[in-house]
Amino acid sequence: MRRIRLTREGAGAAARWAADSSWLRRKRYMDDPEYLACVQDILESEVFNSMDRFIQHGDTTCKAHCIQVSYMSYCICRKYNWDYRGAARAGLLHDLFLYDWHSHAKETGEYFHGFTHPAVALKNADRHFQLTDAERNMILRHMWPLTPVPPRSMAGMSIVYADKFCGLVEVYARAKSWVSWNLRPKHL
Repeated sequence: MRRIRLTREGAGAAARWAADSSWLRRKRYMDDPEYLACVQDILESEVFNSMDRFIQHGDTTCKAHCIQVSYMSYCICRKYNWDYRGAARAGLLHDLFLYDWHSHAKETGEYFHGFTHPAVALKNADRHFQLTDAERNMILRHMWPLTPVPPRSMAGMSIVYADKFCGLVEVYARAKSWVSWNLRPKHL
């Protein structure tokens, strides 16, 4: 298995990319025809677009988070000649749980969202889209190591990485904004 070595500069560039959501608002991913060929049906679906109603981390919607994870995974897999199509599709669908996880436990009594949402997302994805077995595995195993079984493929591991990376950047951006707001000089 080929080891991936991320340089300090590469990690910094990836962090800046994930923290800057302007590319997402400008829909830069729409300028990549090869990416769109993999995911157009999902991006145009009503169920996928409904994820804009739910906040994932900080100010980032579930839909925006999934697009970031999908496109980052797609780019990683293209670079290493892994299953980029499967990663792009599974990345879009990995959090298709269709509820607000911030209030879900209070409303349902289900307190283990981190452990259970991959199966819920897979059930929803299977209901609405044609998936390969590899894509199913990527969706179901994207929370590794929180869930004990890792994905079977490097494309699946790229989703694990992109999901954690994007989630951390989204939470960090929100925390940074909160700290800046609360530490600003207050004029009387």
